[in-house]
Amino acid sequence: MSAIRLLVLGAVRMHGRAHGYQVRNDLEYWGAHEWSNAKPGSIYHALKQMAKQGLLHAHEIAPSTAGGPPRTEYEITGQGTEEYFRLLREALVTYDQRGDVKTAAVGFVVDLPRAEAVALLKERTLRIEQWRASVLEHYVPEEGPGQLGHIGEIMNMWVHTADSEAEWTRGLIERIEGGAYTFADEGDPFVGVLAEDAENPYATGERHPGDDH
Repeated sequence: MSAIRLLVLGAVRMHGRAHGYQVRNDLEYWGAHEWSNAKPGSIYHALKQMAKQGLLHAHEIAPSTAGGPPRTEYEITGQGTEEYFRLLREALVTYDQRGDVKTAAVGFVVDLPRAEAVALLKERTLRIEQWRASVLEHYVPEEGPGQLGHIGEIMNMWVHTADSEAEWTRGLIERIEGGAYTFADEGDPFVGVLAEDAENPYATGERHPGDDH
């Protein structure tokens, strides 16, 4: 899975309706350009592609009084909302995701009901444990990584990574079950986007042709 689709759909959904530069600004505010492939070109390409696929509805609006080409504002469709939640749920339960996909999923987890988020994270823990067990069919941690030559360090890394992932996931489950954070239908959600006129302290300042459309 690519994180860019989840990130862009999530950003547009937060706004209700947003032009491409707003989406780019949000993703830079979240630091996504540092931990994912959410660069300006890929963001604008994703917006156009998902509009063609019916996941977003593109509204052409009048140009600003300062002139320039008409801007396009995007709004998530019913199909886009279904795809957003499909991607989010898949990212939360799948252990062998890229780091950017996992990061994006955690950023949007409160869009789900609390009970569902917990259930998905418990499924994630189960899958980690199953994967770890499959590694242990060929590798015995107690015998040390040297039992398989330097290749054993690979399996040693896998086991340590699985243990760390499982520990982190269980901790997140415990915090959520303990009442942490505001989930869907529980009240005012966390606002993770900038107001339209607010300055973005994390903006790269790099110009891109898509900024004006």
